[in-house]
Amino acid sequence: MKHAGEAALGAIQPMLAEIRQLEGLREPRPGVFYRTSSAFIHFHEDPAGIFADVRREREWVRLPVNTASERRQFVRLVRKILGTK
Repeated sequence: MKHAGEAALGAIQPMLAEIRQLEGLREPRPGVFYRTSSAFIHFHEDPAGIFADVRREREWVRLPVNTASERRQFVRLVRKILGTK
């Protein structure tokens, strides 16, 4: 599964804009977010769609982000991990 390219990231742009508003994250490259000095979120694409990886404690959790519902669920998880509403 390759990292998400420009077209895939374009398809989830509204969700990315929402993530960019969250405190404590920085985005050194499009679609790659760090929390402090550690990788926190990145995206992959394959024929099955677009997937988001988020670090929860020491493990990566992979979720699909192809539908509006999946994207909302992902943002809720990110907010929960960050401890924000």
